Parts: sequence; C-alpha cells; structure tokens
Amino acid sequence: MPLFLSPASSQPAPLHRSTRARNLSLALGVSLGLALGLSATASAQTLLVSSEKDNQLAVLAADGSLKSTIAVCKRPRHMLLHEPSGKVLVACGDSHQLGVVDVAAGKMTDTLPTGESPEIFALSPDGKTVYVSIEEDNELAAYDMASKKRLFGVKTGGEPEGVLVSADGKTAYVTSEVANTVHVIDLGTRKQVAVIKTGKRPRRFAMSPDGKELWVSNELGASVSIIDTASLKVKDTLAFDMPGMRKTDITPVSLVITPDGKTAWVGLGKANHVAEVDVATRKVRRTVLAGKRAWGLALSADASRLYVANGLSDDMTTIDTASGKALKTVPAGRVPHSVLVLK
Repeated sequence: MPLFLSPASSQPAPLHRSTRARNLSLALGVSLGLALGLSATASAQTLLVSSEKDNQLAVLAADGSLKSTIAVCKRPRHMLLHEPSGKVLVACGDSHQLGVVDVAAGKMTDTLPTGESPEIFALSPDGKTVYVSIEEDNELAAYDMASKKRLFGVKTGGEPEGVLVSADGKTAYVTSEVANTVHVIDLGTRKQVAVIKTGKRPRRFAMSPDGKELWVSNELGASVSIIDTASLKVKDTLAFDMPGMRKTDITPVSLVITPDGKTAWVGLGKANHVAEVDVATRKVRRTVLAGKRAWGLALSADASRLYVANGLSDDMTTIDTASGKALKTVPAGRVPHSVLVLK
C-alpha cells in the first residue's frame, strides 16, 4: 500500500522537501556504510563514545565519521540507553551523578545525584530502578528513576566497579577490585547472598545469552573467571598469554559475548589488542591489534563490527568480526572510556 496518499487521489502525495532531504541523507549514509563493508543494520546505527577528559560524548556515524559532540557532566564513563524514555544515561565520576542525555536534541537534559564516584551501573528490566557501583562508599546503591530518590544500598568489598542485573531482575552482581570478589545480591531482599572469589582485580561482566555463565575480567590477573550462575562457583578460568609480551601488560577489562553465545571478545588493555575467544572450547581464536589501552568494547546489533575505545591513544578502532581485521581508527576525544551503540 502506498504511503502519504492524498485524500482525493490514489497516487502518493509528493514528499515535503525536508523529508526528501532526510531520506536522501539516510540513503547516502547507508550507501557509504555498505561501500565500506558494513551491513545495512550496522550502517544505520549511531555510536556514542564517552570522553573522560573532554567531559563530552562524541556522536559518530557507523563508519566512524564525527557527527557532533554533546557536553555532559564531569568525567563521563559508562553509558546505557534508558529504553522507556529513549534517553542515554552516563555515569559522571567527578560530578557524582548520572547525566540524562537527549541525543536527538544534542544536550544533557537532566541529572540524577548519586554517591561519590559512580562508574558502572545497570537498569532493572522495566527501567524504573538504576543500580550504581559507588566506588568511594564501597556499595551498590539503588535509585528510583522517576523520583531520583535513593532506595537502598548494599555494602560490597573495596572499590566496586562492574554491575550486572540478571534478565529477570532478581539478582545483581558486583565486582570488588580490592577484595578480588564478585558479590551476589538478592534485589528482592536487598541482601548479599554470596561472595565469589575471582582473579586479581575483577572489573567487568558479560553474561551468556542463556544466563548460565557469567564472565568476569580480571585486570591484574590477565584472565577471565567464568562463573556458573546456578552454583555461584567459578567453573573455569581463561588465562591470556601473548608471545613477546609481559603478563603484567595483559590487562583485560571490557568484554562482550555475541548474541548467538558462540564468541566472546575481550579487551586486553595495555596489551593494545582484543582477543576473540571460542566460548565452547575456551580457546583464543586470534588477537587483533587495536589502539593504546584497548578498553571499552561494544558490538553492532548484528555482531558484524566490534568497536574498541582506546583510552591512551584517544581514539576508537572498528574491527570486522568475520575477518578479524581492524578496518579504521578514528579520533574519539581525550581518554575515551566506553562505546554505546544506538540502533
């Protein structure tokens, strides 16, 4: 059925000039992305990169070209899309708050005060509650998104960072960098129910699509601990080793698992590489050179591209996941922390 029909005719009504321009711009963007080897899905996406030193988010097209920048609060780090509102949340460590960003409008429109030095956070499945690791208070704090009021806090080990909430919204997992542990919190009772010993300085999480395995990066252990979520015990440890490189220079932080659950990508930090891991065999298939301190990772929706924020070279590398080749590296602001893919 044709769109934009006029009441008196079965012929499509002419598009307004601004509509034609927008459609042409979108078509050109997709065509450019396809020319660069991007799928139609990946080409239509927008990327956000948080810059800790510039106090802004870089808005990039899927091909890496800079579209705009958005000024936010101080030392922006982790980001998530708040789906109910369509806004992006960003943790600002030196402002002690979450910024609320309207990407379409190109500005930060609101803030949510937190404890001192928030870094990583997760949302409840309904988007009504945000759970934030408060580094200076050694706790996981929960806040109501509507009222901005603090709901409760649960103490953790020293320097909590990574936060992940289970798909059913019942459980939160929190890493403690100092205690070398993962804290398991029942969000119904608001109490800690388990403490799991990991490698040295655990940082971030990735959950397998079936929810059965929780992968934890150990920055100073050059490893990933794999936790069985049923028994809450470490079932396997994946150790990284790169020829000619000191173990102390292999510092995994961010990690992601593909939607099909077959592949994990791990940023190896100061090793300046990312590792592609076969989830079933726990074997490293290959490593790919990125930039200096390969830190924050994000996958395109179709998993055809891996985006890597390189914290010490102030740029972002795009990797083709099929070939394992770095396609392009572009400036991304000073000390880029995280990448967020918007569909």
